[in-house]
Amino acid sequence: MGNVQSLLAIGSIVLFSFVSYNFNSAVLTNLGLEVENKVYLTAFSLADDMIEEIKQRAFDEETIVFRAINADELTESPYLGPESGESNVTLFDDIDDFNSYQKPVSLPHAENYTVRCKVDYVSSSNPQQVSLAQTFFKRVEVTVSSPYLRNSVKLSYIFTLHSK
Repeated sequence: MGNVQSLLAIGSIVLFSFVSYNFNSAVLTNLGLEVENKVYLTAFSLADDMIEEIKQRAFDEETIVFRAINADELTESPYLGPESGESNVTLFDDIDDFNSYQKPVSLPHAENYTVRCKVDYVSSSNPQQVSLAQTFFKRVEVTVSSPYLRNSVKLSYIFTLHSK
């Protein structure tokens, strides 16, 4: 083989190596994105499941047996959370019992997730504004975190007195 042919062979090997490296990098990047998407999808699913569970509860302790009620008769903001004796989520009977609720989730394909809930009264004209006074609107914010997530997943849902 002559010098020219040797240089062409070496050049083609280098070019093939470069193309092969770029192809493998693209495949690995796509696999990483696929795994990341599955992790985020699982987190959204866990948050949505929690909101669906909360939807099964009464708006407030005072509305378990539905009756006409004034906003100032509802649970006061500092007392949002489970009442005495409601130590287990299965005993929660109204939305605000989930305030400060937290649970770890470790299932096959859903490991090391933490689901947290926060419940606040919000203004009827601006649901982004927390109200210290009782209103007929409660915002539930569910946050799902995991060491596999770059950012936590946060879903909010506004409940009204008539949303059950």
